[in-house]
Amino acid sequence: MMNDANFTLDNLSKQVINAYQKGFPLCNRPFLELANRFNSTEKRVLECFQDLQQMQVLSRLGPVFNHQKAGASTLAALAVPEEQIDEIAKLVNQFTQVNHNYAREHSYNLWFVATATNEDALQQCLAHIHRETGFKPLILPMEQAYHIDLGFNIEFTESTGVQ
Repeated sequence: MMNDANFTLDNLSKQVINAYQKGFPLCNRPFLELANRFNSTEKRVLECFQDLQQMQVLSRLGPVFNHQKAGASTLAALAVPEEQIDEIAKLVNQFTQVNHNYAREHSYNLWFVATATNEDALQQCLAHIHRETGFKPLILPMEQAYHIDLGFNIEFTESTGVQ
């Protein structure tokens, strides 16, 4: 995370941040589409995304999909001694089925989402994670899906601390 919340963004960066959240083009050349929309170049838009990722303003660019239609998925957690959390997180990240993981303040302190082609493959992945890490995952399957739109059109002003 950035240490200083007060930094200056150029106009293209502001446009990219808002497009990143909602309305990202679904086409063969989305960065060219954004460049046309923002009166810029494809190269400059790509550089802007890279700069925003390096500054940790944006984390990743990727789809969000209905995992129940694409296979099987679950939220899982491991209870890892604090001094091993980085090492175990690296092991968990090596699994292509793991979408992301993050630390939490709880006895189960390493949480991750795993997705596989079907339930058997998912269970095999979780068993493999157990064998590799030595920690048995707490499996927390989704019981009810809710759609929460977390896209926000950011009004960049001095009051946001970001200009």
